[in-house]
Amino acid sequence: MKATLRSWVQRPDDSTGLSAERAVRLLREAEDHGPNWFWQTDRNGRVAYLSDKIANVFAAADIDPVGAVLADLLRIAGGESGRDDPERTLAFHLSARTAFTDYAVTPAIPGDRDWSWSVSGSPFTDPFGRFEGFVGTGTDMAAVRESDAEITRLALFDSLTGLANRQRMHISLEQTLAQPGYDGTALFLLDLDRFKAVNDTLGHPVGDALLKQVAERLLRVVDDAGLVGRLGGDEFQVVLPRMGNRTQMATLAQAIIASLSQPYFLSGHTVSIGCSIGIAVSPDDGATPDALVSHADLALYAAKDAGRGVHRFFHDALLDGARSRQQMADDLRVALSRDQLRIVYQPVVALADGRITGFEALVRWDHPTRGTVPPQDFLGVAEECKLTGQIGEWVLRTACHDAASWPEATRLSVPLSGAQLADPALTAILTNAVARAGLPAERLELSIAEASVLRDLPAAIATFAALQGIGICLALDDFGAGQASMTCLRRVPFDRIKIDRSFVRGVSDPEGRNAAVVRSIVTLAEQLGIATTARGIEYHDELAVLRDLGCTDVQGPVYGAPLDGATAAARLSADGGALSPQGPKAERAARTRMLRSTTIELGGRSRPARIRDLSTTGALIDLVDFGEAAIGSVVRIDTGGGHWAAATIRWAEDGRAGLHFDRPIVVERRVTIRRKE
Repeated sequence: MKATLRSWVQRPDDSTGLSAERAVRLLREAEDHGPNWFWQTDRNGRVAYLSDKIANVFAAADIDPVGAVLADLLRIAGGESGRDDPERTLAFHLSARTAFTDYAVTPAIPGDRDWSWSVSGSPFTDPFGRFEGFVGTGTDMAAVRESDAEITRLALFDSLTGLANRQRMHISLEQTLAQPGYDGTALFLLDLDRFKAVNDTLGHPVGDALLKQVAERLLRVVDDAGLVGRLGGDEFQVVLPRMGNRTQMATLAQAIIASLSQPYFLSGHTVSIGCSIGIAVSPDDGATPDALVSHADLALYAAKDAGRGVHRFFHDALLDGARSRQQMADDLRVALSRDQLRIVYQPVVALADGRITGFEALVRWDHPTRGTVPPQDFLGVAEECKLTGQIGEWVLRTACHDAASWPEATRLSVPLSGAQLADPALTAILTNAVARAGLPAERLELSIAEASVLRDLPAAIATFAALQGIGICLALDDFGAGQASMTCLRRVPFDRIKIDRSFVRGVSDPEGRNAAVVRSIVTLAEQLGIATTARGIEYHDELAVLRDLGCTDVQGPVYGAPLDGATAAARLSADGGALSPQGPKAERAARTRMLRSTTIELGGRSRPARIRDLSTTGALIDLVDFGEAAIGSVVRIDTGGGHWAAATIRWAEDGRAGLHFDRPIVVERRVTIRRKE
């Protein structure tokens, strides 16, 4: 930069160096956007030019620096009067016409402000070699220190929350573990539950505000017990030196979870999230930062696997689980290459006539040593090792090939993973799959989970438009289970919604609210022209209620286990595709088997009987002579210890009868009382 200044003051021709205009522009840029400044003197040592920001310092003290002797304006920092007064050093160089570098100086002005400048200078001559004066640069060292401090802050602190960042947490943990007497240091690894849904539905500004409030709550709860940091995203870390006592650690972890789970009020929205915590303790779980972090991460994985909103300590069995998952991941890669995966088809049945309208393709894994591995055991591992896209494409192509031979009206439903939805080549893959199989695109329905849609909603909307453009149908899976089902339904024109099992379970209970919820979902779907499928049906009475509520289709264990490809095709041909429900007619509470003498009252008359099964909702009795005429009658029965319950006779045959209590009873209490007699 000094060379640029020299070029400007010596004003060479444009053909031999920088033009004066370019030199001035560069100097102004450096002056305005950095800690540096520039000065020039004439041959007598008087200031001919001084950067505005430094000239203003002198002007504030009523001193005009231009024309003043430079040595009178600047004092060598720390200078003292006397024979060896270092203040003469600057004057010496100016008079001796010798260069100087990085002299620490302060302005010769009154006041207590601690100025800290550094100056350098060198003589310059005209084109004929005659001395013209000095040209030099200066630096505001206070600004440099502030800049260095800001760089350090950015390097060690999270810019959003102000907490320590990953690097500082690692340094702190490393220093803590290196000190003697710091055994019992705990590392908490935290992950926010449901944060992504907030970010996706309410936007990143709200998500950022939420993270700031999370940081504030963490600081309040942890207080002086440890150092709190944010690793990135929704991951936080706490280092707790010398805590030692695991009971105290558990208490603190529960306090953190309770605090972070309280509602947040953000930009007019009330938001609720959760927190899972993994804990590792030195030296038992590791003596190095990397070992502690790795083991805390395994503990966090266990906490999430336990249902989230809990904490878990690391233990050696978690390493076995990690090794098992790694082995399963390796085996899964082999399974893809050796055709160990197969597809089964779960029937989708129309409630109107009981006929199969389609099948949902489900993947199964026949492991050579483990046997049939349930999908819930390996799909999570497949997602961790980035195999869901590859497995999903195999399922898609295989199922399309099988479905091409089904009757033309039969629909194929294929689950679509988040990894597949994010694949830019998805539309091309689907187009190729249906074309090669000879399956009309209109018969293919993709079932997509809400979380996959929300991962990148704008991109998902664009992809769905392309898919529907080629005729493929879209279904929103597990409708109502997430927090943003209505957002998905409002933004994406789905062709079908699949009602989550949690609403179907108990839909036949006249005192429950699930029937009203399902009715509202079906009504909403009808208004939008969307078909509905209730999933996970297990009992006959659920079918009857769902039919009355107007649900379009159902699927679940009530129609038996999923079928292999050949059986599915044969089932479509048999009986015109009609399918009869199997299994129990109604959901029954857990029963306690017994042989207990009792008394019942019917029509004002008491008679002996014996209880064989007892549950909270009913009983199986024998040694009675009820006929069919008694079915529907109300009786009273002693369930034990003189506790009577009103019940209705549901069936009666061969000296036995089934009773349904008007109100649920507490079975444990009845059993206990009976045993005390």
